[in-house]
Amino acid sequence: MAHLSPEERVARGKAARNDTPRSSHGRWEPADSRPDPIALLEEQGASRVLELVPLRYGRMMVSPFTFFRGAALIMASDLAATPRSGLNAQICGDAHLSNFGVFASPERQLMFDMNDFDETLPGPWEWDVKRLAASFEIAGRDRGFKPADRRAVVMAGVAEYRKRMHEFAAARNLEVWYAHIPVERIFEELKATATKKQQAKAAANAAKARTRDSMQAFSKLTHVVDGERRIVSDPPLIVPIEELIPPGLGRDDVERELRELIRSYRRSLETDRRELLEAFDYVHLARKVVGVGSVGTRAWIALMLGRDDQDPLFLQAKEAQESVLERFVGKSKYRNSGQRVVAGQRLMQASSDNFLGWQRITGLDGQVRDFYLRQLRDWKGSADVDNMASNLMTGYAKICGATLARAHARSGDRIAIASYLGNSDTFDRAIADFSALYADQNERDYQALVHAVQSGRLEAQTGL
Repeated sequence: MAHLSPEERVARGKAARNDTPRSSHGRWEPADSRPDPIALLEEQGASRVLELVPLRYGRMMVSPFTFFRGAALIMASDLAATPRSGLNAQICGDAHLSNFGVFASPERQLMFDMNDFDETLPGPWEWDVKRLAASFEIAGRDRGFKPADRRAVVMAGVAEYRKRMHEFAAARNLEVWYAHIPVERIFEELKATATKKQQAKAAANAAKARTRDSMQAFSKLTHVVDGERRIVSDPPLIVPIEELIPPGLGRDDVERELRELIRSYRRSLETDRRELLEAFDYVHLARKVVGVGSVGTRAWIALMLGRDDQDPLFLQAKEAQESVLERFVGKSKYRNSGQRVVAGQRLMQASSDNFLGWQRITGLDGQVRDFYLRQLRDWKGSADVDNMASNLMTGYAKICGATLARAHARSGDRIAIASYLGNSDTFDRAIADFSALYADQNERDYQALVHAVQSGRLEAQTGL
């Protein structure tokens, strides 16, 4: 970014209003040439584990909200036809409300932040705002909220984004970089909107998150077989590596290859983290199904042990494919998609996992694929959206809006974006309008998925 003066950056934001009025973001109407949303899902399924794709469709069929969670490519295709301010930042690409949550910083502080960056890429900051806002509108419908209450939730989240962006615009560069949201600040925010009972439940959920670590995963996901610690088998959700080895390949050969891959992955870590990883020894590997949108991409969990058999570390390796944004905003500068994810996560998150790194490997099927790695669980927790009342969802929308603003302010021209947003609620109202219209579109796409399954075009596996 050119080193413009603050005044020039303010002028840049105001000039963008002339080309793309803030009110223009409130429109949504599918084009006649809009791609078939089911065809886009089929396209994604072709590069995934075919036996798991029906499970993805089954999870998306639960409700319009779960459909939305798996429809990042569909929405990216739609957003490409919407107005842009011309101001870019590193964006998440899938900033729906379930991709925010709490986790531990390396300093063992419970933080709130975005936590899924599979689609991250530089792009229009408005796309993240629209996907986040639409997710709250759709979640509100799923909860049975009245239209006025849903609009209030969306408006609160967007207004908080705008307010925080103005604060970051006035802040020094280092202040923006050091900004973070400890979980204690969330409790302070909730006091304004939540009841005493709701505050107590939020505190209990935070306390529960602290128990979700490698020791908890160790007790839940492993058992002893012939004197050796092994990951349990629970197909199709968890499948140990030995159950996936093709005929003709010996287990010893596969184990040796896996150890070498872990040693090479350590080169993507900071030097001190390399030493930490070296203190753990590889024990076992299994394929594990995760999420909704990620189902069918290859995801593995690796059990490592440290000083003894009560010192576990679980690493998760998730396949990183081309971002859903790339066909609309241009290719990533990183040849390795795993490195793309890691670089974007480090840029957008206030604090990232100790073991966040990337790797390129040749799979058991001979295909070369990219992965990023991190701890499977490290005090991870998420909001209970399914049981969230409208007042609590309003508070949660504000927290997510503030978090997204901080993430964008680290890489985008925060002064120009704040200038574009302005001090009125013009942009807020436009995004609320868009969210309601897009939620209607999402319901139509959801029904298209249901019809595709009922007609036999797609196969769905439910209940898992």
